[in-house]
Amino acid sequence: MNTDPDADLVLQCQKSEKISLEGAFEKLYERYKDRVYNVCFRTTGNGSDALDAAQETFGILFRRIREFRFQSRFSSWVYRIAVNASIDLKRRSRTRRFASLDALQDAHSGTGSPRFELSDDRADLPSAVASRHELEDEVQRAINRLSPKLKKIIVLRYCESLSYEEVAEVLRISLGTVKSRLSRAHDALDRELTPVIDKHFLE
Repeated sequence: MNTDPDADLVLQCQKSEKISLEGAFEKLYERYKDRVYNVCFRTTGNGSDALDAAQETFGILFRRIREFRFQSRFSSWVYRIAVNASIDLKRRSRTRRFASLDALQDAHSGTGSPRFELSDDRADLPSAVASRHELEDEVQRAINRLSPKLKKIIVLRYCESLSYEEVAEVLRISLGTVKSRLSRAHDALDRELTPVIDKHFLE
């Protein structure tokens, strides 16, 4: 018996004569759109690239869902595609200095791209919001400077809260490799962020 919570929807897609963007696939999209966007955003570092990578992820899922054989959980396959799509996009766009904001604006307006809900900070004091956002930006910049291998580990483990075992499954690496790369990522982030955090809290 398949215990994958997505199994029924995936099987419905696979058994359909023609896969549609409606029905079972639409339900999978609704289930994963926010998680995929979050992975893409943390991996690429900006909203425009994240939307491009998220759209690429769902395009791949739509075209290849019949190939999925439940050798891992469907969620692991989704995360793997999202991370790889994000890394590939960053490699292709490495020479660009500035990212377009068009896709992010579409996400807010609901025109063209899927709408991704953003947190509402209006209840917070402006000074607290600005301070928190500044620190979050510093953390994201530090993550962006990690190598692709270390960035994948950090995004999946801490941004998506996957267990060590789940990270190993998504990336198809051993548990020992997960722990080793996490240790290296921690050391790199400590070097980057310790002065920033000290400055942030001592001011």
